[in-house]
Amino acid sequence: MSPFHEFVVSPEPEDWWSTHRGASPIVGTAIHNGHHVRSDLANFLGLSADQRLREEDPFTEFFIRDLPNRIVFHRSRFEIDINRARDGAIYLKPEQAWGLKVWAQQLSDDAIAASLGIHDAYYAMLETYLRGIEQQYGAFVLLDIHSYNHRRDGAEGPEMPFEKAPQINIGTSSMDRRRWASVLDPFIEHLRSFEFRGQRMDVRENVAFQGKGEQTRFVHERFPQTGCAIAIEFKKFFMDEWTGEPDIETLKAMREMIRLSLPVLLEALRVRL
Repeated sequence: MSPFHEFVVSPEPEDWWSTHRGASPIVGTAIHNGHHVRSDLANFLGLSADQRLREEDPFTEFFIRDLPNRIVFHRSRFEIDINRARDGAIYLKPEQAWGLKVWAQQLSDDAIAASLGIHDAYYAMLETYLRGIEQQYGAFVLLDIHSYNHRRDGAEGPEMPFEKAPQINIGTSSMDRRRWASVLDPFIEHLRSFEFRGQRMDVRENVAFQGKGEQTRFVHERFPQTGCAIAIEFKKFFMDEWTGEPDIETLKAMREMIRLSLPVLLEALRVRL
């Protein structure tokens, strides 16, 4: 058994996603946490499991375990990327995947259709799930948790420059920033006030990423008055992005930081409503 088993989720190979529903208007998602690729695609893949893992978002599910409402996607983004629009959700060209040649053989039309069917099913599920929360609470906040690499020049290479790589990047490009400022600003200030290893967190908005993913866009399009979706990109300072080994102390601290944000978000929503 892996020494890190308590920090990872172990779905069945056939599982697409898992959901938890509780009494709260706050939702956490980890839609790039998954690593599984369905068996009929195995002979088509041109990447190793380690190569795929490097571009996936392992351990992001762990950050949201204290939220009553959680959605975790279990398929690898290399099978189907839920956070891209349907017409770009399968990496058919290297330029769609950091220059990586994902497929050793051309995918059949049936294989592509099967993957796109998962994309369609996910967003049908998500809309139904969020409608229920909207009906119960009037509005909701969705924390869309991701991570990003910052040592792309190799295990011994330099980190990305500080000015381009905050510890936490908040993406808001699809958000009506003025409408949701009373929710977003207290949340950002909470994250910035969190102290870890003697320093406060470096949290910046729209620096490394701008929050242009499909999930936040979908929420703001379908729930323009009631849904605040915040794209949160953690720099992979909580793990070694080349070996996949996590920093346990950092993982626990980031989970605690998200847990402590819940009353901040709940109060902000209460005042707004």
